[in-house]
Amino acid sequence: MSFVVMTDTSANLPTALSRRLDIGILPFSYYINNVPHHVSDTAEFHGDDFYNMIRAGLVVNTSLIPPQTYTEYFEPVLKEGKDILFVGMSSAISGSLNSARIAAADLMEHYAGRTIEIVDALGASLGEGLHAVRAAKMRDEGRSLAETAEALRVHVQQMFQVFTVDDLGHLRRTGRLSNISAFVGTVLHIKPLLLGSPEGKIVAFAKIRGRKRSIQAMAEHYNRLVIEPEKQIVGIAQAGCREESLYLESLIRAEKPPMEILNVEYEPVTGSHVGPGALALFFEGVVGVREMV
Repeated sequence: MSFVVMTDTSANLPTALSRRLDIGILPFSYYINNVPHHVSDTAEFHGDDFYNMIRAGLVVNTSLIPPQTYTEYFEPVLKEGKDILFVGMSSAISGSLNSARIAAADLMEHYAGRTIEIVDALGASLGEGLHAVRAAKMRDEGRSLAETAEALRVHVQQMFQVFTVDDLGHLRRTGRLSNISAFVGTVLHIKPLLLGSPEGKIVAFAKIRGRKRSIQAMAEHYNRLVIEPEKQIVGIAQAGCREESLYLESLIRAEKPPMEILNVEYEPVTGSHVGPGALALFFEGVVGVREMV
């Protein structure tokens, strides 16, 4: 193995998949009544229970990951004489990636000859995780660390991240939505469509009347913008709305079926920000038009 691929739990990768591809996962913590929790195995996370508790009023908080956590995560790998490629959540919605960069710079001073490449996914959930999957496959094909990191930085600009939520209040509360003044929530059955911008921010770009229509609109964007679907893994993430994710999956398969669809449940850290009912679609599309969707 030429280098080690790592990411964090916000990448939403099923544990079985990350183990099969030998992708290291740094566990992010979330807090309920100031008590820290984390999910180290996705098979142990009961999403319906978690999101129903949030619907009932449970408040979940998260916090910035400090550089020391990344140091503790990276250093054992460097001690083994291996290099690292770390794919992290968008720096535009979390300061944690900067902590990873601080830790990497410090460690590379102490481990001469070792390299840590930090790739800003400019997204979260499978908008992060699918890049880690690509990196692991490139590594296993014999690609170099530098070549893989360069390829990923191109692909992050091709990754479309389109999603809808039941309640913008969760994104409003945590400050994750950039243009909140333009969208005041779900009034008269209006459902917002949101987008991961080229800068890695979350922006609302359309108001759709009705939940079913908003899901159909996501599939329409996919059909219009996807490139070479037969060669890519398309991602779907849902927060307590499994049946609707299957409906979206059926729409995606109908016209331009991809090589594979990875349908996952939002893990609790990212899920606490988007809220119950969030449904997201991730795919590679036409370069240069993400800001125009």
